[in-house]
Amino acid sequence: MLQKEVKSSVMSKVCELTGKRAMFGNNVSFSLNRTRRRFDVNLSKKRFYIPEEDRWITLKVSTRALKSINKKGISAVLKEARAKGLIK
Repeated sequence: MLQKEVKSSVMSKVCELTGKRAMFGNNVSFSLNRTRRRFDVNLSKKRFYIPEEDRWITLKVSTRALKSINKKGISAVLKEARAKGLIK
């Protein structure tokens, strides 16, 4: 069970703080032919220092989450994510 949990967190393209995932839509050509496509999330792996816990954590976050962290601070954003149930 533990291996499956680790593998899913490594492979999935989901922001760990906001829960953003890939969306699906259509490529529309000039002749209005439609083919399915995928809009991936802009994710980056970042290390953050949490002074309250005196430790570093590594998270896969979207650029939108990075802007929120810069504005509110990592502690406030983590608190919100815990309240939403996105992280433990």
